[in-house]
Amino acid sequence: MTRERRVRGARESLAAVVLGFESIIVFLGGLVVFGLDALPDGVADWWGIVGGAILALAMLLTVGVLRRPWGIGLGWALQLIVALGAFLVPALGVVALVFGAMYAYATIKGGELDRRNAARAADATNGE
Repeated sequence: MTRERRVRGARESLAAVVLGFESIIVFLGGLVVFGLDALPDGVADWWGIVGGAILALAMLLTVGVLRRPWGIGLGWALQLIVALGAFLVPALGVVALVFGAMYAYATIKGGELDRRNAARAADATNGE
């Protein structure tokens, strides 16, 4: 017995790709925070690695919940956290800008594609 795969829309698929690749960059960003000793005095440097790993893991886990209405919002919250990393290492602002733009494109354009495909499917069903 094989289970049928759930059909994923363009919005979910594109957002998953962006978050998946971004998780790698975010983990590497945590290593940069550690290597540059960018955390405030009194905070151990290794927290940079831990923070990057946790954020990367959160992004990967978010991929699994993108089908839910709040999943896309959680992805946006993670984008905000990456942007806040620019206060520690300004180069993370570039990462936030690039991946934030890609996530915006994925969610907005993917939603448009899903609506267009649903309309075409409805037209095809009514035309038969």
